[in-house]
Amino acid sequence: MPEDSGSNATFYHYKLLKRIVLPQSFIRSYTILPLIWLVAEMIFLSWTSIFFFLLAIPVVLWIQYVISRSVLFIINHSYRKRWSFTRRLPWIGYLPDQFVGYSAFRRVHLHSAWIGCCIIAILIPWSPASFIISLFCSHLWFIAPRLYILGKLKNQPKNGMIKFNEQDISYYMP
Repeated sequence: MPEDSGSNATFYHYKLLKRIVLPQSFIRSYTILPLIWLVAEMIFLSWTSIFFFLLAIPVVLWIQYVISRSVLFIINHSYRKRWSFTRRLPWIGYLPDQFVGYSAFRRVHLHSAWIGCCIIAILIPWSPASFIISLFCSHLWFIAPRLYILGKLKNQPKNGMIKFNEQDISYYMP
């Protein structure tokens, strides 16, 4: 295998097509956004919104986890070794910890986004407004970085591989 220059990085037989670095301003605003939502809820609805906000976080994580695992089970039976629950910002939730196909990543997170919104919409008649707003805001907060990555990779070929690193996301093509 011939040596490649630093600009054309390869991983075995995969060629790096795009490296996406999340800007520090995105991460800072992403970290502060839930606090702004919480203060707005407490001002406009009720001070008890803090309890609903704290309850919404694990509920949304669980909903996204169940949807992601279900979609992965339907499209691919060998996902268990490549996906795990992460707790590092901004990637909180169920994500791949190894190389994963872009199409599988796209399917999982688009389904998580719209099915999660549908589940929250179904809960509207039976839940307090503060809880529904907290669920919706938490859902958007957890899914936003994934949708950002999907937006950045929109014009790339669909049969590539994604790798989440500490500082960036790499998109490889076989």
